[in-house]
Amino acid sequence: MSHQPIVIIGAPRSGTNMLRDVVTRLPGFGTWPCDEINYIWRHGNARFPTDELGPAHATPEVTRFIREAFEALARARRLDRVVEKTCANSLRVDFVERVLPDARYLYIVRDGRDATASAMGRWCAPLDLPYLVRKARFVPWADLPFYGWRYLLNRLHRVAGRELHLATWGPRFDGMEEILRRDGLAAVCAAQWARCVECSDRSFATIDPARVHAVRYEGFVTHPAEELDRIAAFLGLAADPEVLQGAVADVTDRNVAKWKRKLAAEDLGTAEPYLRAQMSRHGYE
Repeated sequence: MSHQPIVIIGAPRSGTNMLRDVVTRLPGFGTWPCDEINYIWRHGNARFPTDELGPAHATPEVTRFIREAFEALARARRLDRVVEKTCANSLRVDFVERVLPDARYLYIVRDGRDATASAMGRWCAPLDLPYLVRKARFVPWADLPFYGWRYLLNRLHRVAGRELHLATWGPRFDGMEEILRRDGLAAVCAAQWARCVECSDRSFATIDPARVHAVRYEGFVTHPAEELDRIAAFLGLAADPEVLQGAVADVTDRNVAKWKRKLAAEDLGTAEPYLRAQMSRHGYE
């Protein structure tokens, strides 16, 4: 590729949006005008049942399609560096690596309890039509009928079944439906976080550490300018301190330990067995 892409990896509700927004405020950096481009990443594999794509799914046609999407965006917006954040990529870093072997990664991890509490809110959120339209603009034409039908079924599940949540939300992993059915919403949100972190850790263990910069959500929101300065150095950018301060002006730490207010004791008890191993691995209590 004519530029080195920057791929942000993180489980849902782990600060990936915040990190993308901050990084794309740096000179010459930019991204798509929507939240995620999972439709582009899944082109050619749209009917695969989960987001856990492997290197074999990165066929020459799939690889060419995704790389051309990056190049087209860089040309259209005259970007030096394209930043991409799609949470489902945390389940398939090896696939991303096959498609973009020259990428640099920003890997953000957040307390799984906070991620679980926040994800539960998204599973139960009302329809956000403007958000949906922004994402739908980037659905490949050939995949529109499939995604349109799947979206309709997901909404009908909530209406017809009088459920308080969608049938599915966020990165899809093997066994997701069974956990939701057996253990409930808090459990599936916790399992989703844990699976994303587990898969990412396993993949990054095999990638050159010089191409991966780890970010701890709690550290970033507490000292955003210092953390962004480290990211800029990792990306080979000598950033002006005033630029860094402006980029992080709206970063706040008010959502740290939000689970203490948002996660009921019963839900925490259900989620904890799914969170335990990865929380310990990343040094959380």
